[in-house]
Amino acid sequence: MSQQQQAIYDARTLGTGKMLTLGLQHMFAMFGATVLVPVITGLSMSATLLFAGLGTLLFHLLTKMRVPAFLGSSFAFLGGYAAVVSMGEAQGLSTAQSLPYACIGVFCAGLFYFVLAGLFAAFGAKKVMRFFPPIVTGPIIIAIGLTLSGSAIQNCTQNWWIALLAIAIIIVCNIWGRKMIKIIPILLGVLGSYLVAACFGLCDFTAVKEAAWIGVPFQWKNTAFHVFQDPNWGLVVSAIIAILPISLATMIEHIGDMCAISSTVGINYLEDPGLHRTLMGDGLATALASLFGAPANTTYGENTGVLNLTKVYDPRVIRIAACFAILLSFCPKFSALIASMPAATIGGVSLVLYGMISAVGVRNIVDNQVDFTSSRNVIIAALILVLAIGIKYGANDSISLGFTSLSGLAVAALVGILLNAILPGKDYEFGKNPKGDKAVDFEINPSLRKDKKSE
Repeated sequence: MSQQQQAIYDARTLGTGKMLTLGLQHMFAMFGATVLVPVITGLSMSATLLFAGLGTLLFHLLTKMRVPAFLGSSFAFLGGYAAVVSMGEAQGLSTAQSLPYACIGVFCAGLFYFVLAGLFAAFGAKKVMRFFPPIVTGPIIIAIGLTLSGSAIQNCTQNWWIALLAIAIIIVCNIWGRKMIKIIPILLGVLGSYLVAACFGLCDFTAVKEAAWIGVPFQWKNTAFHVFQDPNWGLVVSAIIAILPISLATMIEHIGDMCAISSTVGINYLEDPGLHRTLMGDGLATALASLFGAPANTTYGENTGVLNLTKVYDPRVIRIAACFAILLSFCPKFSALIASMPAATIGGVSLVLYGMISAVGVRNIVDNQVDFTSSRNVIIAALILVLAIGIKYGANDSISLGFTSLSGLAVAALVGILLNAILPGKDYEFGKNPKGDKAVDFEINPSLRKDKKSE
């Protein structure tokens, strides 16, 4: 009997009560990180939970119900949302009016997963990934975190004591925590800081009192469909160009996630059901969520940590967690409670998160042993970082090309990919260094991942 078959057998002997408890545990593991993305971006909280659940179920359907993965909100696209909102505001649109345009960009990014899945199937990962080496993806990831850092500081300045409390809780839980404490540091940081702020009267719960207990998870005006009633085509094109390159980093992260889950369970999911199926599942979940005003989805390391902790790998437990998330999405009062979170709490958590995103980019470069004695590599990395950060803070986040505007991240990604393609000396080979191949991980607790077998 295989390791997964034994785990599924064990899960069936647990009974309904314990299975539901395990499902709740998985929901809480993803919860803190998943709800943080709509809080930071302004997207719908209820839609986020709904499409995290539906996206997970869709992913399981496309992967033959075999892969025990949960899909939650992706941090990687935060820079894209911020860039599009900035471009929209420059054209007189509010944040709420700009976000649906960003969702169109994320929708196209989700569809791009299908392109990569097809290329993998046709040419193999080694040939495709040669055009997206760590010298390109690493600096792009570093730039994502750095370009977001300003907004985190602005939120922290609302109340530095509350922000520092959130930071301290996350650090303590992530470094010294054990078992579930180590898996949910973001959730605990949010709850601890939020409760202290509420005790000192720093939260306004008026909206919570007025909110209904049951309601529809999304509104038509917040969906991508609403844009096409009176579209700003220039902003549509700009949003697609700004966000699409970010999917390169998230697809590499996806490969790392599949390696981690395969290692934890003891089954090679990259071969069966196949990386092309898992990529399509992730991409379709992201595309569907974006159409209805929810953030991009990604497979969650927190839930891989729970698998490693409980040793129960039955995918049905993950599907139970998805159903819990869907049920919770129909409670507007709960969404209002999350929306009442102090800006300082958001700032403190974001400060850690954005810093860790940049650190992931550094890790990607270090683990792949990128040679910076090579002038080629120095030029590519230098231009990516300077363009992304310089355009963000020196040109109001975008530059105009006449027919459209490009964000700093979009310009940096396009320049990096182009330079890597035309300059001689490409030496990256995907699959040669498994540790480096999966060194893109935007989760807060990568230390829990059981990667050694796959290395």
